[in-house]
Amino acid sequence: MRVLVTGMSGVGKSSLLAELSRRGYRTVDTDYGGYTGEDGLWREDRIAALLSTPGPLFVSGTVSNQVRFYPRFTDVVLLSAPREVLIERLTTRSGYPYGKHPDELAETLGYLDEVEPLLRSSATFEVVTTVSVAEVADAVLRQVG
Repeated sequence: MRVLVTGMSGVGKSSLLAELSRRGYRTVDTDYGGYTGEDGLWREDRIAALLSTPGPLFVSGTVSNQVRFYPRFTDVVLLSAPREVLIERLTTRSGYPYGKHPDELAETLGYLDEVEPLLRSSATFEVVTTVSVAEVADAVLRQVG
């Protein structure tokens, strides 16, 4: 099982991975660990190596070249949230600072209109993250078996 968790900034990808990790699943957030280059794209050699490792794996990320790896994933899960929820989460979150600056918030909202429909059209399924992280994890695990 290889599952890609994707979606806009603020939908809860990192929170979901933390919950899945807490439950004993192996997870990798490609925002960290050198999986993404300075150009904002996945380093294809690193992602290919990651996806070649044995055992179940949940990977999170949203980059334009992720589509090249879709055949290597058993599922592509789109996490989504209403615009108002994203604005609240991005402007008030602690830890990862992306989205607090007005330019970053505007960029994310633009991606919501332009990129999220593309992600939705290629996702195996979608989970709206207006419920608890535990409920999101339960929903994902039900779908991926």
